[in-house]
Amino acid sequence: MINILWVDDEIDLLKPHILFLEKKNYKVTTCNSGTEAIDIIEDNNFDIVFLDENMPGLTGLETLNEIKEKKDSIPVVMITKSEEEYIMEEAIGNKIADYLIKPVNPNQILLSLKKNLDHSRLVSEKTTSNYQQEFRKIAMDLAMVNSYEDWVNLYQKLIYWEIQLEDIEDAGMFEILESQKTEANIQFGKFIDKNYPNWFSRDARAPIMSHTLFKEKIVPQLSGEQPTLLVVVDNLRYDQWKVFEPIINNYYKKEQESAFFSILPTATQYARNAIFSGLMPSEMEKLYPQYWKNDTDEGGKNLHEADFLDTQMQRLGLTHLNYEYHKITNLKNGKKLVDNFKSLKKNDLTVVVYNFVDMLSHSKTEMEVVKELASNDKAYRSLTLSWFKNSPLLEMIQQAQHLGFKLILTTDHGTINVKNPSKVIGDRDTSLNLRYKTGRSLTFDKKDVLLADSPKDIHLPSINMSSSFIFAKGDLFFAYPNNYNHYVSYYRNTYQHGGVSLEEMIIPFVVFNPK
Repeated sequence: MINILWVDDEIDLLKPHILFLEKKNYKVTTCNSGTEAIDIIEDNNFDIVFLDENMPGLTGLETLNEIKEKKDSIPVVMITKSEEEYIMEEAIGNKIADYLIKPVNPNQILLSLKKNLDHSRLVSEKTTSNYQQEFRKIAMDLAMVNSYEDWVNLYQKLIYWEIQLEDIEDAGMFEILESQKTEANIQFGKFIDKNYPNWFSRDARAPIMSHTLFKEKIVPQLSGEQPTLLVVVDNLRYDQWKVFEPIINNYYKKEQESAFFSILPTATQYARNAIFSGLMPSEMEKLYPQYWKNDTDEGGKNLHEADFLDTQMQRLGLTHLNYEYHKITNLKNGKKLVDNFKSLKKNDLTVVVYNFVDMLSHSKTEMEVVKELASNDKAYRSLTLSWFKNSPLLEMIQQAQHLGFKLILTTDHGTINVKNPSKVIGDRDTSLNLRYKTGRSLTFDKKDVLLADSPKDIHLPSINMSSSFIFAKGDLFFAYPNNYNHYVSYYRNTYQHGGVSLEEMIIPFVVFNPK
């Protein structure tokens, strides 16, 4: 039974309301003053408090403060005759559960009870019902999908329902969604296998991809009138973006949101260099061998993003714009940039590459504590959100809003939680990534991979004449037969990128203007 405490100096006038609630099986305890209410709350457990604002002695707001100090978790509904704004603001600031203006009718009280006490059950039931209806539509869409636009729409729909269903009590519904995602990735792998090479034809109807993103989507946003902050969060999945979108919305108004496709391999050295150079990897290798490194080359593979950005700005005739590039790889670097952020207002374009999410995915592989904290996609989203709320990146965004910057948020590729091994054999020069391999004489299970036996067809460099690329599909990861069991148990349920999946390839591009 639900226990209600109702506090009002004219409680006798509310007898009809109380009888109405008792008939609905609620237990109502009443009192006439804030002082009495505080004493009763000390010794009893209530599910909710209805509190009159205008009482002699302790006012409603004073009583509210006392209640929150003693039992912060009890929802309190403030009831008042006054419509004065400061009272509303005070009450809301003290985290009231609801605010009702007298005279109240019994149905208003009932609605407030259901909203505050039955909210999670009602939302859970409604969400489950809505998804059950949507399930059939998604299944039909999955059977019909045949364009990159269809895949973007379908993936966004799956993310929407994944986030909606993650907090409901019916775990079975979530498992059904997971099975739909798995089936979607199987079909998406077939779609990419069939269509990806054609996207590079001269007259192809292709999506915006890593190497065309800057020219097609970012350049149109640049002007000499408003400074622009371009933030590239490494390894940011679409679902992670959706969970911290509400925080950015406190400071910025979203002007446009679209998805684009990461090139293959969906790995930083390929996809992010392609964004900044405006070129595919084979073109980078040919035109700028001093900046490009193949998988087997010594040294860092992403040390020349600023140089690649210079070459693209020159090629596009944008050298009249002032621009700077910054890469943030640790907290100290992030705070230093925050401290100096005002100096960036002189730039037309400030590029910030933020590496935290990528580090988080690698830490999940290497550190047991992070494996616990990010054990599944829901936890991974939650951990990303927690980081973002407390990060220098959010401070930068707040400062950018204050200084009138346009904000562009994007990423280079996503990541996927890998669960199933696929055996591969290669020589000692074969690349090390778990989601793609390049090298000679690769032996693999054909059903598990997208094969590019002629890398030049998809504008990838060949380390030698007989090199090929293979990309893992779905949630697979490549494992060598040597020490197989140890390798599989170490990498299973870790976040990897480089292969073919909705999570890795379909990624967000968002433009905001300051509020």
